[in-house]
Amino acid sequence: TIQQLKMTKVATPSPNQAEVILVGCGCPLRGMGWYHAVQMLGNECPSAKLCYIVEPWFLGAGASGPGGAEFAEFKSKAEADHQVGFYKSLADVPPVADGVKRLALISGRTMDNPRLLGESIAAGCTVIYLEKPGAPTVKELEVMKREAADANVKICMGYNKNVCKYVRNAREFAAANEGSHVTFVSNNTYENNASSLGECFERNAEGMLKNMAIHELALLASFYDVTVDNIESVEVDKTFSSMQTLAGPSGKEFTDFDKVKFTIKTKTGKQVSVQADRCGGATSYAMVSDADGNEVFRHCMPDEEDEANVSVLEAKYPGAMPYFFSQDPDYTTVKERVAKLCATGEEAKDIATIDIAISALQIAEYLTPLMQKELK
Repeated sequence: TIQQLKMTKVATPSPNQAEVILVGCGCPLRGMGWYHAVQMLGNECPSAKLCYIVEPWFLGAGASGPGGAEFAEFKSKAEADHQVGFYKSLADVPPVADGVKRLALISGRTMDNPRLLGESIAAGCTVIYLEKPGAPTVKELEVMKREAADANVKICMGYNKNVCKYVRNAREFAAANEGSHVTFVSNNTYENNASSLGECFERNAEGMLKNMAIHELALLASFYDVTVDNIESVEVDKTFSSMQTLAGPSGKEFTDFDKVKFTIKTKTGKQVSVQADRCGGATSYAMVSDADGNEVFRHCMPDEEDEANVSVLEAKYPGAMPYFFSQDPDYTTVKERVAKLCATGEEAKDIATIDIAISALQIAEYLTPLMQKELK
């Protein structure tokens, strides 16, 4: 039948495109993987051709559960309109054709990443895009780094704040003005009460620094030479920072920071500050102060341009996760640079490497007990 003929034709990349396997799509409107798919199918990333989607849950045990019907609808549309091939596991994906450059975009649960990295290498991928933080622990990331290096495979990290406009503008302003000090401010919109924060602490049990503030730690590692070995001093702002022990929905207690502020000085003479607040609101920003501590520059995310884009996207995908929209241009930029690296070998500028991911997690593991002690 015509339908069968149509189905045997699978999407194929053009010579200057990477053939992308998306590993972990998740539920439409909810899963980050789904949003990656939507961006690629909409040709937002010209160097990326989405050819395969691997989704173990919704093509398996989750098919008849919550989100199963929505996924099935997305699947049949992607098959019909874009000839995307859907598979339950990476092992089922057809082998890579001669001359084709294959990229795996892994967007599943962090704990599955070490296994999925190995399966992606076996499936012939030469570049692998990993969502932050890459793996639950430094040790696992180090093993993954070796495994990829042995196979001559490159790993890029989805730390999208590395390419964010507000970060770039603050860095450029500070570079042009002697004596400048940069503070990266990250905010979330949790309600400032025990039940809201307790739920947050339990769901993000790896802790604030490995979760919410890991993006900022990646910025420190990428642009300020911050590594555990290069830290000269850490100054914790005790008046701002706060640590609480709260019960999560399960009744189990969790101790975490609801807000932190600290300044790191490196042995190589750089200094930078980070401020993160679970209940700080919907706007994050980068701020530059002069030698006397007066604020001289600030760029927010979302800014007016972002807000206009958010309105367009809200109308296009009603009910999707709000953070997809505010960070939409940055997700596109990261994917495009990684896909271009895979397709042409062009360097992926400012994109975090596995070394940056390792440094960021190491910094988180170093800072957490140090700050807990200061805030007891």
